[in-house]
This record gives sequence, structure tokens and C-alpha cells, in this order.
Amino acid sequence: MAIVFITGSTDGLGRAAAQSLLDAGHRVVLHARSQDRAAGIGALASRSAGVAIGDLGSAAELRSIADQVNAIGRMDAVIHNAGVYTERSRGSTPEGHAGTLAVNTLAPYLLTALIERPGRLTISAAASTAAARVHWTTSTGRSGPGIRRRPTPKASCTSSRWPSRWRDAGHRS
Repeated sequence: MAIVFITGSTDGLGRAAAQSLLDAGHRVVLHARSQDRAAGIGALASRSAGVAIGDLGSAAELRSIADQVNAIGRMDAVIHNAGVYTERSRGSTPEGHAGTLAVNTLAPYLLTALIERPGRLTISAAASTAAARVHWTTSTGRSGPGIRRRPTPKASCTSSRWPSRWRDAGHRS
């Protein structure tokens, strides 16, 4: 069975995906933003192949997450599910980026670049549309009925790095 890394797997769609994959017999590496969030997934964590802990809004912690995942081994798939929907204020990361930009756009690209090349990348539609209005388009810029949609900010970054590895969770390929 496959080994899959899922960001944002302490609740919501990420947790549901992890539960489903574990129930199907796959090995899953979970992700939690903090030790406190990781403590809330006790039973799920005990069944997992590991839990990577770190805040995707911090470049230093992002590197730590990548190191934790790489220590476990090459992933067959990575599901970039984590996302920030709203923030009370624009806020900023230690590097000076807006928090939503850092988590929703920069983190999936940087994490993908820092981990050993996975067999497949999946970007959760919930994470890609969470904080901003997204213009849905193809890689050639066309849009309209019958066109396979791709969330431009994340998909363009990751698909240009490894075009054969990109998958959109909202559409079959």
C-alpha cells in the first residue's frame, strides 16, 4: 500500500482523508501545526506512520516539517490540504509575508521543493480556495465549460516543477 503525507490533517477534510486512507490500509504521515494540535489526534496518530509537527507559516518550521517527512522516507503521494480561511488581521509571518499567502500559496510550493520527490501531488480544493478568490484556468490560460480547472497560484508553482506529478483533488485525471 501507498504512504501518503497529508498537511492539515488534525481536523476537517485532512483528518477525514487520513482516516479513510488508514482504513483502506495505506500508511499515512499526519501533519499538525503544533504539539497541542497533535495531541488532539491521539488514536489517529497511533495508527499513522508518523506525525510531522510545524507551522506552515514559518519558513524555519516548514524546513523542519520537510526534514521530518524525509526522515520517514519517500512519499508515494502528498496531499496539500492545510489552508487558512480567514485571519482577524492581515498579520505577518516571521519572514514578513501575509499569513494566508504563506500557508495557502508559499508553503505547498516550498514543502514540495524540500521533500524527496513524491509519486503524486494533490492540492485540496478547500485549501486552494480558502483565503482568496481564485481564477480557475488551464495551464494554457483557457477557461470555460468542459475545461479541467486548476487552482492557479498553487498548481502553477508545483506543476511547473514536476508537471507529471500534479493532481487536482476536485477533478479526476
